[in-house]
Amino acid sequence: MMFEFIPSGLFDLANQNQYFGGWPTLKNDPQTIVMAFPVEGWKGSAAVTLRQETDGRIVGQVYGPAEISEKARSQALACLSLDVSAEEWPQVGKRDPVIGELQVKYNFLRPVLFHSPYEAAAGFIIGHRRAVRQKVEIMKHLAEDLGEQLVVEGQVFHAFPQPADLFSLASYKGLNEQKVERLHFVAKSALDGLLDRDFLRSLPIDNALAQLKTLPGVGPFFAQGILHRGAGLVDDITRDDLTDYAIQKSYRLAEVPDQAKIDEISKTWRPFRMWATVLLHIWVRREYGVPAGRRASSTR
Repeated sequence: MMFEFIPSGLFDLANQNQYFGGWPTLKNDPQTIVMAFPVEGWKGSAAVTLRQETDGRIVGQVYGPAEISEKARSQALACLSLDVSAEEWPQVGKRDPVIGELQVKYNFLRPVLFHSPYEAAAGFIIGHRRAVRQKVEIMKHLAEDLGEQLVVEGQVFHAFPQPADLFSLASYKGLNEQKVERLHFVAKSALDGLLDRDFLRSLPIDNALAQLKTLPGVGPFFAQGILHRGAGLVDDITRDDLTDYAIQKSYRLAEVPDQAKIDEISKTWRPFRMWATVLLHIWVRREYGVPAGRRASSTR
């Protein structure tokens, strides 16, 4: 299925890929990125190619079963935060010069999400107490060993395993018994509908976080990551050390801000508080690094 999409608001696909995605591209067309993922509903996997034309249009194609093509298209666009109208995003920067400067610096970057809350949850479980590189390698090997193989323009891409396949996993190199058991719970929750993007977005935030924390191994930190960068909330702020640190540095505060101060500062970010938070995370990582003991639940 081929499709075209006109972004609402400023959007630069190459810029998104530079800061977040790291997606593979087509050998015969390096400007075209390729996403491969299990499609929510779990009836199959798809690969979606995306390219931005000079007039700003996104031109894409879905490779996969016809019955899941529309869902795959929607999922790929949501991954790039293109399912959200960004017409008013620049207004946040006009109200708050700190965010405005970062918007210009990073070319009005939008958050990039995991392909689904399911993949987000699996990624957090696999990556717990591991270097990012190790997590990426294990997820890559799981995709190659258990995921569906998709061919695009003669190139082979692998989707992360379907929940049913992850649920049947007895053991895996690099994963201890506890992590395998926790991945079983993630897979079962996905099959039961708990880790569905639309479902999580439909819940009040506190309820969604409470539901996610019922998964073994998912505490407040991982629950925020799954909800904000798996489901893709737009107007909320993660409660984590890196957010506090980024606000302190960017607003030149003498002390780490308490929640009341964060709420006061972030009023002008509405209705894009998460987008502003992500910009602050990117900035502080590049300007100051991440001090020991600080981490961000919104990190993709």
